[in-house]
Amino acid sequence: MDVGFYHLTRTPLEEALPALLGRTLDAGERAVVRCPDAAAVMALDAALWACRDPVWLPHGTAKSGHAAWQPIWLTEGEDVPNEARFLFRVDGAGGEEFASFTRIFDLFDGGNPQSVQRARQRWVAMKSSGHNLVYWKQEERGWKKAG
Repeated sequence: MDVGFYHLTRTPLEEALPALLGRTLDAGERAVVRCPDAAAVMALDAALWACRDPVWLPHGTAKSGHAAWQPIWLTEGEDVPNEARFLFRVDGAGGEEFASFTRIFDLFDGGNPQSVQRARQRWVAMKSSGHNLVYWKQEERGWKKAG
């Protein structure tokens, strides 16, 4: 399985995630975004509705319903009601069950030392499990593969 670690150094999650989700939809894939808590789900839900690029990111939450129809599902749990094969983990949210996914995006806040330390621990655990790892660092425009 391919696991990308996305080190947010220039913009917050709410600004960086829409472009990654847009590319996911362009590739014909569905996504689950696991958030650390209900407040993060609500904040991300609002941010995705307000984002300008891409213009529209169809998504849902437990509050909005119709889970199976949603190309992007935001959750604080481990549910995958939309049969997504791409998992986006916000600061390592969710458990360690990844069998149904073909690709994992692990996004973490580079301005938070604890978030960076936890990402390093997840990197070591994923590497020891035999996953293909790639480290992406945020640049002025987009991402640069750094490892």
